[in-house]
Amino acid sequence: MNKRAQSRSAARLAAVQALYQHEMEGTPVAQLIHEFHQHRIGAIIEDAEYAEADVPFFDDIVKGALARADEVDAAITARLASGWTMDRLDRTMKAILRAGAYELIARGDVPVGAVVSEYVDVAKAFFDGREAGFANGLLDAIGKDVRAK
Repeated sequence: MNKRAQSRSAARLAAVQALYQHEMEGTPVAQLIHEFHQHRIGAIIEDAEYAEADVPFFDDIVKGALARADEVDAAITARLASGWTMDRLDRTMKAILRAGAYELIARGDVPVGAVVSEYVDVAKAFFDGREAGFANGLLDAIGKDVRAK
């Protein structure tokens, strides 16, 4: 993986963590972005070194997913199984899907396959088993929906 791809992968992981924090604590966007810039991205925390991330890419995913939350959540909800709602999703999965859906909707410069693959990898970092397949299927379907337009 080249340096740009690694920095984008790190940005995606950080964006999912930021969206999760926002979901859990309601941290205002400006404060959330500042905290990640100052204390998370590229930092060493509890002997774990956080990779250097593509900061503008991180900012775009976090700010964009939150600014377009209604559109992003509608794209996710449209592909959930009958009877499922956003409220039934695990909060970490919700953050993964929101980041991925935003990127599929707003970042036409990034191929659908790359977006789906990256967020499946993020899902594997947090979950065992079926959740990565769930993220794969849902994001792939959203990609087909939004990129076919």
